Amino acid sequence: MKPKILIITRNLPPLIGGMERLNWHIVDELSKDHQVLLLSHHQARQVVPSKIIFYGVNLNPLPFFLILAFFKTFWICLKQRPDILFAGSGLTAPIAVFWAKFFRKKSIVYIHGLDIGTDHLFYNWLWVPFISHANKIIANSSPTYDICIKKRIKKEKISIIHPGVSYPAPQRNEDLLQKLKDRYQLHDKKILISVGRLTQRKGLNEFIDLSFTEIVKKISNTVLVVIGDTPKQSLNKNLQSKELILSTAKNHKVENNIIFIGNVNDDEILSNFYYLADLHIFPVKYIPDDPEGFGMVTIEAAAHGTPTIAFATGGIIDAVQNGKTGYLIENQDYKYLTDTIIQFLHDQISIDKIQCKNFAEQFSWHHLLEKFNKILEQI
Repeated sequence: MKPKILIITRNLPPLIGGMERLNWHIVDELSKDHQVLLLSHHQARQVVPSKIIFYGVNLNPLPFFLILAFFKTFWICLKQRPDILFAGSGLTAPIAVFWAKFFRKKSIVYIHGLDIGTDHLFYNWLWVPFISHANKIIANSSPTYDICIKKRIKKEKISIIHPGVSYPAPQRNEDLLQKLKDRYQLHDKKILISVGRLTQRKGLNEFIDLSFTEIVKKISNTVLVVIGDTPKQSLNKNLQSKELILSTAKNHKVENNIIFIGNVNDDEILSNFYYLADLHIFPVKYIPDDPEGFGMVTIEAAAHGTPTIAFATGGIIDAVQNGKTGYLIENQDYKYLTDTIIQFLHDQISIDKIQCKNFAEQFSWHHLLEKFNKILEQI
């Protein structure tokens, strides 16, 4: 008999981000083979798959969410008697692990880079011990796995399951592509695309300051399309505002070469922006207590045949194959980053689109279920 699984997470749509998309797909995929119960914030009710038994608590403030989720998990365990308690991130690990121990059930915690890489004293004192006492810890990348080992989590408890991607990508919509080109004046442009939250770690302000300005000097018709915004509900407070980035652009007189799209919730529109782009840029900075766990957007780009250029930091080294699906640049080497982008836009170097798509296929969501079922068989 297959286990009944209670998933506890704050990270679900309509909140925007890679962790939110990942948790939604974990819920969706596991529900195909198992009975899944889900405890999250009330707003998530509108987007959860139909098979799910949903329980909600208030999203904010964060301590209120955690307290309510803690007691609601107790009530769900009494009523539904789940076999496995699954924390969708380190944030809810204490809830899942505590009640799993109390009811003599099994616990799984999915770990993202920031979940384990932070140097926050209180988090390391309380949260990390709970994470380490889970029956199984799933890391989202090999660097996250390495951090877990450094935090003295037992190696035999840890497995790696990378986040996934919708594959194959939606087909190109030529009418929509033309509309986007017309609306944003993208005809005859070299298009760089950035997809993701505007946070300090993503390094977009530094990219414009130290790299993009030089690219525009050499290739004046280069445009940077920025998809994403400053996250309002993020627990990470190291943010970069649109105003800061525009101020930097104005200082270098390249503001007319940058287009802010904001958050895009329409998958077809986002997909066609990937098709429009010559290159996806991901200039993530190395911040020791705020690591990049994986970089799912690089796989999304690859699924569309769009290569990525990125700094080789955190889980990005798992998400980009250097020379095959993009280019990995030594951390913070903006000159080499700039030169590589210019060479690519001048067609002096190239990446095969089919090779990009083939690499992305191994991260398709249906593989996620296969990998999780293997974990469930082990505990």
